[in-house]
Amino acid sequence: MTTLPNLLQNSYQEIPDKTSIILQHAGQADKPLSYRDLIRGANRFALTYAREGIKPGEVVILILQHGEDLVYAFWGAILHGAIPSIMPFLTEKLAPEKYRADLSSLISITKPTTIVTYPEFEAEVRSALTDGDSVKHVILANTIEAETEPNFDSLQGFKSLPEDIVVLQHSSGTTGLQKGVALSHRAVLNQLNVYSQTLRIDPTSDVIVSWLPLYHDMGFIACFLMPVLLRVPLVNMSPFDWVRAPYKLHQATSQYKGTLTWLPNFAYNFCAHKIRERNLEGVDLSSWRAIINCSEPVHVESHDLFHEKFAAYGLKKSALQTCYAMAENVFAVTQSPLDGTPAVDVIDRETFMTQRLATPPKPDSPSMQMTSSGHPLPNVKIRIVDESFGDLPDRTVGEIAVQSDCMLTEYFNRPDATESAIKNGWYLTGDFGYISNGELYVSGRKKDLIIVGGKNVYPQDLESLASEVDGVHKGRVVAFGMYDEEEGTEEVVIIAEAESTVPSEMEAIADAIRKHVTKSSAVALRHVKVVDDKWIIKTSSGKTARSANKEKYFKENGKV
Repeated sequence: MTTLPNLLQNSYQEIPDKTSIILQHAGQADKPLSYRDLIRGANRFALTYAREGIKPGEVVILILQHGEDLVYAFWGAILHGAIPSIMPFLTEKLAPEKYRADLSSLISITKPTTIVTYPEFEAEVRSALTDGDSVKHVILANTIEAETEPNFDSLQGFKSLPEDIVVLQHSSGTTGLQKGVALSHRAVLNQLNVYSQTLRIDPTSDVIVSWLPLYHDMGFIACFLMPVLLRVPLVNMSPFDWVRAPYKLHQATSQYKGTLTWLPNFAYNFCAHKIRERNLEGVDLSSWRAIINCSEPVHVESHDLFHEKFAAYGLKKSALQTCYAMAENVFAVTQSPLDGTPAVDVIDRETFMTQRLATPPKPDSPSMQMTSSGHPLPNVKIRIVDESFGDLPDRTVGEIAVQSDCMLTEYFNRPDATESAIKNGWYLTGDFGYISNGELYVSGRKKDLIIVGGKNVYPQDLESLASEVDGVHKGRVVAFGMYDEEEGTEEVVIIAEAESTVPSEMEAIADAIRKHVTKSSAVALRHVKVVDDKWIIKTSSGKTARSANKEKYFKENGKV
């Protein structure tokens, strides 16, 4: 069994001139990094960590933006044997006080000894530090050692054992920074070995194209660790450049003959709605063999919209694939077979919403479509369990439990969270879903459950219903519970972004949502707020931040 530093050394010695990463920045020429560039740049940071007295096994937090510094600082920590963890950089979309609170929380639990950032961000970082905390070094990107030929014999990372923790992934979300997912060399390499075989990855012909941030498991594992370690060229752009100009993903795919991309569900809709034909002149998307939908519930309508928009540019329907993944399993748990399109299960809506059973649709009764996330990887087992950890039959919704040889070692410095999440060697995901024909269908998060009059109500079901109403911005809906003291139970609130900002039209949309959801579910919906397209808050990974939206709604309505 090898380790990550061994793979880096092999690439440096065997294919030093092969392009590893092509960095893209808006308004700048693309910057290709060979394996020689990558490891020499990483060695500069490894020497800096050694200069500062950072010991192997200590945690290094990287607060750096998309670019060379982040790439080199990360791989330098790997070569040095330190444990790197990438944190989002402060942007105009993040409240500074919330950012500082998250950083302070991370420091208090993860206990890093080192933070790497830019000179202009030093004051912000130091404002989150307190006397007596674990941070002993704030390394600035302009104080790094000069480039020299790496001396692999002197680099501490080569003393690492396969079972040693190699990286921490901090999940996105409102409280996710408090749980660092600790992954060993063995877990990471077991995942990459099996997942790359499942995807039939070929380093001589595949090219991964990505805008995903590296602080989230989809961008970090599938679109950073995997290509670098398996010698697959990576075209990497800034998430902020992509949001401003989503066509850049398509242009890069065409230019570099990209074959693999991972996207969250919202990105399919975003691209279909925002990209204009004038930005696609000469673009050829026929090289794309898999665009894998991951990180939030998958909607076949989003695939259809994406394909309809870009089929004229060579996009194959078979390229639209699905995956269920999580940091706690390094990344992928399931993957749809690449030789067809993901299965779509048409089921009876009322039975699903009231009895949590996925049954065939009844005549003259509303149905709904569930999109498969595929089969478990060969090294992964899945169970659907009830609250007593008992197995549920096929087509019955329960909690998804996972077991594999690439699971997390622990939640770093959180034995309480580790113990509550792992039962008899099975990781309880907190996600709901069901199995049919050996494939997994994911339906929502356990923690988002709303209980109305003793009935379990799943916000994803209501969000899907609200999205069916004309004038609602598809996929931009959030539902949550609000406790009603008078009734002694929760009431449902739905926030929906409208395609119109005309007050009378927004009011009509709100009425239509009330009627449609009340008629189509077990909920008598009263509280609907129709908003413009800037209202709904997303997490750093693009998921709807339910608790943050709930808090925002309460503040606006004087509930807190």
